[in-house]
Amino acid sequence: MNNFLEIKSLRAWYGASQALFDVNLEIKEGEIVALLGRNGMGKSTTIKSICGLMNNFQGEINFSNISLLGMPSYKIAQLGIGLVPEGRRAFSNLTVLENLIATSVEGEWTLEKVFELFPKLEERKLQGAFSLSGGEQQMLVIGRALMTNPRLLILDEATEGLSPTIRSEIWKVIEILKNKNISILIIDKSLKQLQTLADKFYILEKGRTVWKGLSKQLTTDIAQKFLGV
Repeated sequence: MNNFLEIKSLRAWYGASQALFDVNLEIKEGEIVALLGRNGMGKSTTIKSICGLMNNFQGEINFSNISLLGMPSYKIAQLGIGLVPEGRRAFSNLTVLENLIATSVEGEWTLEKVFELFPKLEERKLQGAFSLSGGEQQMLVIGRALMTNPRLLILDEATEGLSPTIRSEIWKVIEILKNKNISILIIDKSLKQLQTLADKFYILEKGRTVWKGLSKQLTTDIAQKFLGV
């Protein structure tokens, strides 16, 4: 199976400050890959680089054999990369329905299927996004990303700051997506859930890929060393 997303020797800067020094990562079609690391180790900067949201970076980022270097973010999205950003970020001035159809692309994921996945969104489809709870907003942002019918879905801290009930619901949705042959790159602190879902793990430390392996290879010692858990 060929690599679907391939990152080699990725380096990135915020102004004069270097954030990434040597990030390497591969995702094959249909895989769920977890990107781990303590806070400030470069996970979100890696995501921003993939999505064209960094101005200063070097290395290789290839998606389906197309180089993403220097490509504007809207074109990267059009290639089939859907982002669920950290901190939710629904379009607060739009209704739930308007959020879902704003960037929708024709394909397998339709309004009906998103409402099937998240029944609460159908109940609130005419409400303004600003009026939703934090958990409902997260459902909305995941639904909005699915409506772009992505080939690769990136989830950046999708369960962060949510109640246990909503977190559990989102993990169930990710499990459903695993069976839909969507490639997923996920950043999350819930190691227990990730170990049942992810095919591969990559760990970043100080802007470098320091460990990669399968779920069964991620031992307690490795987690303690690099993640402090």
